[in-house]
Amino acid sequence: MADGYHHGNLRAAVLERAAEVIAREGPYSFSLRSLAADLGVSHTAPRHHFGSREGVLNAIAVEGFQELAERLRANRRAGGDFLEAGVEYVRFAVEHPAHFQVMFAPTLLDEDDAELRAARSAAFAELTTGADSVAGGPAGGDKPSAVVAGWSIVHGIATLALTGNLDASGVRALFDDPDLLAVTRRSAGLLFGRPPAGE
Repeated sequence: MADGYHHGNLRAAVLERAAEVIAREGPYSFSLRSLAADLGVSHTAPRHHFGSREGVLNAIAVEGFQELAERLRANRRAGGDFLEAGVEYVRFAVEHPAHFQVMFAPTLLDEDDAELRAARSAAFAELTTGADSVAGGPAGGDKPSAVVAGWSIVHGIATLALTGNLDASGVRALFDDPDLLAVTRRSAGLLFGRPPAGE
């Protein structure tokens, strides 16, 4: 069976299709064979790029960490503080739910993969750099704790949103502005003593 894709395009097509399936059905709902069938290529074609299903998941996680690092870097370069880095984190999660699921599921990944380790390290380097902006605030100069506290809040908000629990609980409806990023800004802002907008 002819692949119908140029060499580089098949890799991108497999990752795009895998992300679609994961966003809809979760990370356990595909095989390389099913991806190949969906794309109309030979069942062995994806193996040339990824080797295994785990290879696809690793590549998705790498893409995710690289995109997250770029967003955090752009926020920092634009003068955004740690809170705005958190808002970007939540924005990334809701715009790339499949990547977000896979990135933080180590049992799905090859933790010895050098590209994955490098991409993850780059993203967390940006996250920790952003915490410098709160060093003199209510965090009391405790940068490691500021990183963990800030990350925990925005990761939790993203997870609650993606699983539907923010809406199902009715909590989101309590806000005058229920936009997720506005909810993130107000909620995470409490951590570092930033008052809600308009107060």
